[in-house]
Amino acid sequence: MTTVERTQVFLLPDLGEGLSEAEIVEWRVAVGDVVTVDQSVVEVETAKAVVDVPCPYAGRVVTLHGAAGEVRPVGQPLITIAPLDGGDEPAGHTTYREEERAGSGNVLIGYGTGHGGATRRRRRPRLAVAPEPAESGPTGAAADAAPAASGDPTRSPAALVISPIVRRLAREHGVDLDTVRGTGPGGVIRRADVEAALTAPAARLAAVPDPQVGSAPAGDGDVIVPLTGVRKVIADKLSRSRREIPEVTIWVDVDATGLLETRAAINAATPDAPVSILALLARICLSGLRRFPQLNARVDTEAQRIVQSAGVHLGIAAQTDRGLLVPVLRDAQRLTTAELAAELAATTAAARAGSLPPARLTGGTFTLNNYGVFGVDGSTPIINHPEAALLGVGRIVDKPWVVDGQLAVRKVTQLSLTFDHRVCDGGVAGGFLRHVADCVERPALLIAAV
Repeated sequence: MTTVERTQVFLLPDLGEGLSEAEIVEWRVAVGDVVTVDQSVVEVETAKAVVDVPCPYAGRVVTLHGAAGEVRPVGQPLITIAPLDGGDEPAGHTTYREEERAGSGNVLIGYGTGHGGATRRRRRPRLAVAPEPAESGPTGAAADAAPAASGDPTRSPAALVISPIVRRLAREHGVDLDTVRGTGPGGVIRRADVEAALTAPAARLAAVPDPQVGSAPAGDGDVIVPLTGVRKVIADKLSRSRREIPEVTIWVDVDATGLLETRAAINAATPDAPVSILALLARICLSGLRRFPQLNARVDTEAQRIVQSAGVHLGIAAQTDRGLLVPVLRDAQRLTTAELAAELAATTAAARAGSLPPARLTGGTFTLNNYGVFGVDGSTPIINHPEAALLGVGRIVDKPWVVDGQLAVRKVTQLSLTFDHRVCDGGVAGGFLRHVADCVERPALLIAAV
């Protein structure tokens, strides 16, 4: 058996929920280097985070598939490893399998150590070559085996699609994937190819000059920012939220003086474990969601049902250099207020540093957004799809306020709740917001409710 025959090709794994590709940022190894099992070989950037990818094989690097700056689809070759001289089996192959059976090693979602038994290991992702069947066309094995019509020269023999997002996008817009030319490696059809197919007729019309309508050319000083990466994901998600969710926003001004005093008292008593206003607001939200679980939910449109989550997976909107991210604190209701404060500080710092794994940026059930840090009083935020509600908090400023019939200067903020009207009506949403407001104004109510 030759060395070439014994090489192991590591495919780009599924790096997180809903991700279909990643951009190579920097190779950690070069051709000829010797690597060990679970050694980080490349740093890639997904739409959600920068991730170090460990290789499950040991041996000598033969090929690096892709250069820095290149986007690689999930399931395509990433690195090829050859065994070191003197072994019939690739070095690391046996080690990798032994570690998999032992349940150890660095693992990424969709590749490596499985959670089941040895006979139920998850298969490595591979290229899907079967074309998407039509909604109303023939079904079954005969339809799956039917070749593309040979009379149309624009049709490809088989649509090379590895991303379910691409298939869904094509299906929603009635695009026949067999007529789309893939620009990815090996002819893989990417999302941009489907979007190009959607805009192709409009582009052809735009190419024909209209003598009555003038076009405005781009000015010399215009800045063109490609809608890619995180910015594109944010745009797509917010557009989908507005398109699918019938959202309503309600708001109320509250006197936060008592909340600030409570925070000062807690920090004076526990200087080694200070709590932030955001942590106290998170605690209040958790109390409100326990009373009004209808808002800790999502709408499953395909199954026509509302799913209320057993745990509160609290999302915290964080502005970073890579854009707006929403890291998630899973089962936040199990944390104490001090634990919430520590976890919030660590999570937001990691999000801004770009070191959070993709799994920490998905799966939220309710979002808390402190836009007051930008110096604004109010907002009508867009719900983080597919969640059902989001609480926004404005800046806390001195304002005149009536206390016991007397005018006083108090610390006032505005709270806004944006909710999906499909999961509840105004009574539930108003009850939640009023509970939050009452706890902000009188924190003793929060203690009585826990």
